[in-house]
Amino acid sequence: MLADAHCHLQDPRIQTVLPELLDQARAVGVQGWIVNATREADWPAVSLLADSITGVRAAFGLHPWWQSERTPGWRERLVEILMKHPNASVGETGLDLWMPCANLKDQKAVLHEHLAVSRMMGRPVSIHCLRAWPDLLAMMKCEAPVPKGFLLHSYAGPAAMIDEWTELGAFFSFSPAFLSPKKAEVRDMFRNRIPLHRILVETDAPDMAPPSSLRSFEFPHDAIDAQSSPPPLKRLNHPANLLLCVESIAADRGLSGHSAAETLMKNFKSLFAEDEKTTSQTLQLPLDGGV
Repeated sequence: MLADAHCHLQDPRIQTVLPELLDQARAVGVQGWIVNATREADWPAVSLLADSITGVRAAFGLHPWWQSERTPGWRERLVEILMKHPNASVGETGLDLWMPCANLKDQKAVLHEHLAVSRMMGRPVSIHCLRAWPDLLAMMKCEAPVPKGFLLHSYAGPAAMIDEWTELGAFFSFSPAFLSPKKAEVRDMFRNRIPLHRILVETDAPDMAPPSSLRSFEFPHDAIDAQSSPPPLKRLNHPANLLLCVESIAADRGLSGHSAAETLMKNFKSLFAEDEKTTSQTLQLPLDGGV
């Protein structure tokens, strides 16, 4: 069994084909998804997916790209919706200096509130970071510990920080985009620097697609959307591409596919306490290939 530690299945670009995408993902062993909200406006959609699809777990938060849209009562609403979803986590939240007109002070204030909620409610946190790694590390060192731990999703930060992050309780997730030759240094970090027991896999679907040469899963009806904007569905990341991440970890760590899958699932359970629906399912996986 595989579980996707970070994705966005509520994305409007994939709603018409989502049932088919999930069926294809289940066919290769994916049985769990942490679906991260990014703004108050998509909290209801994430909530609905968690309530209606077996294996989907919600995460509620404000992504730094859209936190400026938040309402004055966002924190109270966050606590309220987390109370309605006992298995939900906090996120996606974080710091981002890559975005235009980044307001780091405001981002830190919002992240601080997310961390406070996670401690108060005993929930793990999914953290986004782009070009703000020193700021994030300094902030996390000053914050009280997050007892349930936190995920540095699609980690592409400095290798020199890995030991410090590990001491703080971080997990690190590997995404399909890291299979690009341009990301060789990131893949090397996951191969040689990051402790195996702290690695998770994610798709960030429908974004963070793998290189086209490795793409085994195409979107249904992609030709219909060939002239659309944003880019056509066939350029998006398929949820079944989680298998590529597992195969990569297996190949780089000298593990069989099944051994890698078992280890990654154990890591997932260490961070995200699972419900019975997910933990009761098992599946034989075609995982002995390599990437």
